[in-house]
Amino acid sequence: MKQRIITALLLAPLVIAGIFFLPLTGFILALAVVTFLGFWEWTQFVSSSSRYLALLPSLIVGGGSYFFLAPQLTLSSELSSIQIGVVIIGATWWIFSSGLAITYPKSRCCWESSNSIRHLFGLLTLLPFFWSVIFLRAEHFAVDSFHGAKLVLFVCLIVWAADSGAYFAGKSLGKHKMAPAVSPNKTIEGLIGGVVAAMVVGWFFADAFSIQFSSPFVMLLTILLTVVISVLGDLVESMFKRVSGIKDSSNIIPGHGGILDRIDSLTAAFPVFALLYFLF
Repeated sequence: MKQRIITALLLAPLVIAGIFFLPLTGFILALAVVTFLGFWEWTQFVSSSSRYLALLPSLIVGGGSYFFLAPQLTLSSELSSIQIGVVIIGATWWIFSSGLAITYPKSRCCWESSNSIRHLFGLLTLLPFFWSVIFLRAEHFAVDSFHGAKLVLFVCLIVWAADSGAYFAGKSLGKHKMAPAVSPNKTIEGLIGGVVAAMVVGWFFADAFSIQFSSPFVMLLTILLTVVISVLGDLVESMFKRVSGIKDSSNIIPGHGGILDRIDSLTAAFPVFALLYFLF
């Protein structure tokens, strides 16, 4: 625990500084590195004679997506139909995969034996996350370069608040398991505690960051759905690790495991938040 806290205290300021002070190109490059490492860790969930070979589909599809989605980033304050489509695909994937996690192990037989499906799951997990973050960071970039940074940090803050609230509520009040076959420690009480903590933090920072929602109800609903999906996103990665017999996706972050272990909630939260934010 001590190592986890020290690492978090060192990484958090670096992440926040990167969100706010990297130029858009630099931010895209930094996030691309994080996403690449996530894809590298995902190769453990795919049966292949070589992890390098297993990485190729992700590199090809990911690289191709850049040429379709990047050119329009700062040319308009609204997303194109293709960009909206990516966000919708990402949000839909997390609703579907959450169902897989909740119904595990019954759902295991539907995808376990197919390498193609596992590759697809990796692409659906990481590419919509990458682009959702970029779309939010580029929002109104030509008018206010910090507006998108506040949006990205806002999502991070409500997810981090939900994680902390769920931990303490679950530890002190948790009795009813969410998905014991996947993660025995996650409880309904923890989820409720996480949602409450996220709403409090979200209400405060929406005002502090001048983030506009069409109404307080829409803001709270957006936070609620984002946080619930983020918690389920954590379960989804736990499911893949359990099937693959892996405890941590890697040991690249001292005390925290791998990249996927740290961004699992965020990979689910960003597409859902982006969809709700841009549509409503």
